[in-house]
Amino acid sequence: MKMAAGLEQAFVRHGFADASVDTLREASGVSLRTLYKYMPSRADMVLAALEYRYRRYMAEVLDDLPVDPTQARDALMTRIGHWMQSEAAHGCLFHSAVAADPANATLRALLERHKHEVATRAALATGLEGQGVALLLVMEGLTQTWPLHGDEAVSAAKQLAAALAAGQP
Repeated sequence: MKMAAGLEQAFVRHGFADASVDTLREASGVSLRTLYKYMPSRADMVLAALEYRYRRYMAEVLDDLPVDPTQARDALMTRIGHWMQSEAAHGCLFHSAVAADPANATLRALLERHKHEVATRAALATGLEGQGVALLLVMEGLTQTWPLHGDEAVSAAKQLAAALAAGQP
């Protein structure tokens, strides 16, 4: 867990292409031998960092949302704004990983799995079952516009989610 946390931060700071092995070893907090024992390749290091990031995101953004769907929609968008402010001011780390290695089918599958679970859980929590893709579009739009518009993007995402909910039968 500690190694993955360090790797996550190294990839956030240095990117996937520019993080040297020495930087990754230092960030992991273990010797190079130990790092390679548990993660024999750079690809394994990337996957470990992304899996760690994924668990943190799910816990901070989607766990323990209010039971009321309206309150859950509001809390969800607020939490994404907080996540962006503290963790991801430059966008989604998963998209960055795929952009750095677009031919990597494993990374692509991880991205797809992550986004599918986010959409499914968010739709269920917000009373938008069957609207997961539309809700994900709002959430991803918030992620992409937050660096430029901050709280204004959060407010707009809340309005769009409410409109989506109002359009349901």
